[in-house]
Amino acid sequence: MKYGFLGCGNMGSAIARALRKSTDQIVITDSSGKARAIAAELGCEYTDPENLIYVSDRIFLAVKPQVMESVLTPLKPALSKKKPMLISMAAGLSIDKIESMVGTDLPIIRMMPNTPVAVGCGMIQFCYNQLVTDEALSSFLEDMRYCGKLDALDECLIDSASALSGCGPAYMYLFVEALSDGAVACGLPREKAIEYATATMAGAAQMLQKTGQDPCTLKDAVCSPGGSTIAGLGALEEHGFRGAVMDCIGAAYKRSKELGK
Repeated sequence: MKYGFLGCGNMGSAIARALRKSTDQIVITDSSGKARAIAAELGCEYTDPENLIYVSDRIFLAVKPQVMESVLTPLKPALSKKKPMLISMAAGLSIDKIESMVGTDLPIIRMMPNTPVAVGCGMIQFCYNQLVTDEALSSFLEDMRYCGKLDALDECLIDSASALSGCGPAYMYLFVEALSDGAVACGLPREKAIEYATATMAGAAQMLQKTGQDPCTLKDAVCSPGGSTIAGLGALEEHGFRGAVMDCIGAAYKRSKELGK
C-alpha cells in the first residue's frame, strides 16, 4: 500500500517519520514546498496534489481544518476516480463533514494523534466509516505500529479525547517548565532541574501504567503526614491548580467543536 501525505507540517511529518519504519511507500505534497525537505530526509517522492491522489492507496489529510475544504475541492474528480482511503487528523472535523467535502463515497478513518508519535510514544484515538474493511483496518494498524498506541473510540468522544491527549503534550511541557523554574528558584541549576522534572514525569507515568493504580492512591503514597509533598500540594490547591487544568481541557474541547463547524 502506498501512503500519501496531503500536507506535511509538524504532525504530518511526525507520522511520516514513524510510518517510514514500516514502509518506504510514501509520497508527500504540500502547498508551500517546505515538505520537500521531509521527503528528502525520508527518501520519499514529493509530487503535486493531483498526482498524489492517483498514486496513493491511502492518504493522510494533514492540513488544518480551516483549509480542508479548499484543499479537497479541486481534488474531487481525482478522488472520485481513484477512491483511496482517507485518514483525517483535522481537529473537530467529523467523518460526515469529510464525506460532504469529498462528495463521493470513500473509506475514511478519522484519527487524533499527538506529537509523541515522532518517538514512537503517541496516543492516537481513531474511528472510521462503514467502507473501511476489517482487512484494511488491520493492515493500517499494523503499518502504524511504530507511532505508539492506537485506540478505537466512538466518534462522539473523539473531540474530548483530543482535548486531553492531542493537546496534552503542550500542557505536560508547560508543567515540566514550571517545575524546573521552581527548582531553579530554589537554587538548582537549570539543566539539572529540567532533567529531574522530565525523569520524574516519565517515572510517574510509568507507575500509573504499570501498576494500574488510581492516581489518587499513588499521590497519597507520596504524601507523608506533615511532610513537604503535602505542603506543595496545598500550594497548588491554593492557586487553583485542579480547576485550572479542568478548565484547560474544557477550553480545548470547545475550540475543537468550533473548528468542526
